[in-house]
Amino acid sequence: MKFGGTSVADLERIRRVARLVAAEQAAGHKVAVVVSAMAGKTNELVAWTDGAGPAAQGLPASDDEYDVVVASGEQVTAGLLAMTLRNMGLPARSWMGWQIPIVADDAHGKARIDDIPPEKLGAAMDSGEIAVIAGFQGVTRDGRIATLGRGGSDTSAVAIAAAVGGACDIYTDVDGVYTTDPRIESRARKLPKISYEEMLEMASLGAKVLQTRSVELAMAYGVPVRVLSSFVEPGEAPGQGTIVCDEEEIVEKRIVSGVAYSRDEAKISLFGLPDHPGVSSTIFGALADANVNVDMIVQSHARVADTANMEFTVGKRDAQRAVDIVQSMKGEVGFEDVRLNDDVAKVSVIGVGMRSHTGVAKAMFEALAAKGVNIQVISTSEIKISVLIDAAYTELAVRALHAAYGLDQL
Repeated sequence: MKFGGTSVADLERIRRVARLVAAEQAAGHKVAVVVSAMAGKTNELVAWTDGAGPAAQGLPASDDEYDVVVASGEQVTAGLLAMTLRNMGLPARSWMGWQIPIVADDAHGKARIDDIPPEKLGAAMDSGEIAVIAGFQGVTRDGRIATLGRGGSDTSAVAIAAAVGGACDIYTDVDGVYTTDPRIESRARKLPKISYEEMLEMASLGAKVLQTRSVELAMAYGVPVRVLSSFVEPGEAPGQGTIVCDEEEIVEKRIVSGVAYSRDEAKISLFGLPDHPGVSSTIFGALADANVNVDMIVQSHARVADTANMEFTVGKRDAQRAVDIVQSMKGEVGFEDVRLNDDVAKVSVIGVGMRSHTGVAKAMFEALAAKGVNIQVISTSEIKISVLIDAAYTELAVRALHAAYGLDQL
């Protein structure tokens, strides 16, 4: 059972979580609970680290100490929930990432899980103890705390479920996965089932319900995942939520299952690149070495012979660092200019039905054109189409696409 920040936002909500956990144990299940920090707490902690300022020139960045600070929010929640369960007469104890241990690499701030030995945790659960685990955190092989990136408690939960051979219920502030964000489109519909592939695309493209790597893990290890509302009491009908499952378990495949968006985008434009082999490898190799994740990429010929222009997107947090890295290679690569635009958003349509239906892109471009939305960059995969647009048009674009594919009529 995993509970997000809004589900544990205060002591009353933590008590409700405790009642849900108690009901699950009373039903005869061995229970592990993964918790996030209280709503808003991680943002506060991140702001404190930003306030401490960047490392002085020539000194290493303090990413490992950043992790020490931001991981503390989950530690507080785990302790409070374990105390609440004990006060109800239930055997419970908190576990930090290093105690299990959740072994991760040393990419601080966005570490990946390497291993979770199940022996300690499994023995505790077999004895009837409720394991309350601080999500979002692991430990490097040299003993340092490493956090798994925003939303990393989802990844913790799925990884632990895989390690102990269990199912994973993700409790959140919504009662399932919707065709789009209900805060933008009131006619959004809840999906009873969604494939791992579709959920992976939706998560990577901006849907906040599940973190991308948690879906990757669930798909790789066949972990059954349900998304449920935490705002119910034991005994109330929580509904079925949304089941994230293999594509074969979905009888009727929709052409488009959802519309996702992300405002955490920045576009970097390079002008006058030499148009010969090895240039892209040099640029993106340097960004990869700096752990900067690059998303959409488009290259086109420039007006000057043997030169090209290139645009690509990165997360806003990495944007200035990416520009600095590219700028430092100007002499080596020989481009003319680099520009940054962080007033953009990515809007995407996702659906496994795209594999067997034509006209999906046509419908998308027509719907956006009818609303006067200009497309800056286009990216596609087998089951999604993404466009980069001016951020001011995000909500308009989401509503237009939701209607264009009839998602309000599911």
